[in-house]
Amino acid sequence: MSQQKSFFDTNKATWNEKVKIHSKSEMYDMEAFKSGASSLMPYELDALGDVSGKTLLHLQCHFGQDTLSWNRLGAKCTGIDLSDEGIKLARGLNNDLKLNSEFVCCNVLDTSKYVKDKFDIVFTSYGVIGWLPDLKPWGKMIAERLNKGGTFFIAEFHPIVWMFDYLDDKQIMKYGYMQSDVIYEEYEGTYANQDSKMISKEYGWNHGLGDVVSAITEAGLHLEYLKEYNESPYDILPNLVQTDSGMFVTKDKLYPLIFTLKAIKI
Repeated sequence: MSQQKSFFDTNKATWNEKVKIHSKSEMYDMEAFKSGASSLMPYELDALGDVSGKTLLHLQCHFGQDTLSWNRLGAKCTGIDLSDEGIKLARGLNNDLKLNSEFVCCNVLDTSKYVKDKFDIVFTSYGVIGWLPDLKPWGKMIAERLNKGGTFFIAEFHPIVWMFDYLDDKQIMKYGYMQSDVIYEEYEGTYANQDSKMISKEYGWNHGLGDVVSAITEAGLHLEYLKEYNESPYDILPNLVQTDSGMFVTKDKLYPLIFTLKAIKI
């Protein structure tokens, strides 16, 4: 077994456990979602606008809430995820809600082996690229799956966020902005339920904004914009402060928490 495959296998096992915790968490609020609440956040809704009648590929979809939220807005969706438990739950939700999304279990880097269709939109968001050792094959796959004139959009936590160790209450800068070495963390709980007793075992990689932009543009996409924000829609870091708009910020606002990128296949 290659070392990289063992990293992915460990991550898959952790995400299979996370599905069980997250599906019952307040953060994912399954009952509200089933009753019609959207899981999509303002950044992505503003960026993609009216998706009615468009085809959309959602990369690293967890258990499909965002995929199904786009489906409810009129898009014909396909969701991809590494976790077979996540895909199983996503398919169940799709059936329960009488929607028409499709879900495929595979490593996101292998998407083109399992999905042959091309899409109007490729979408991914929040905590996704850090699971990938190299973004160049990721960018190439995105270009392969987009129709000409199609849109790629990512909303993601800013690379600066991942330079810190959050396991203690104090934020200590520990990891490189463009660290090529794999980062291993083992801790109790998850971002959606910090009181959970599950042990998360995770291998991840840090990628600077230059890596992200280069992976997309070298694959042949035209960068429409790259934006940075000091507000996050999720309260997943220690000691964030909620604003009047419902977003979360660091007390001092010294660094951005989120970036968004939109690109077009020309």
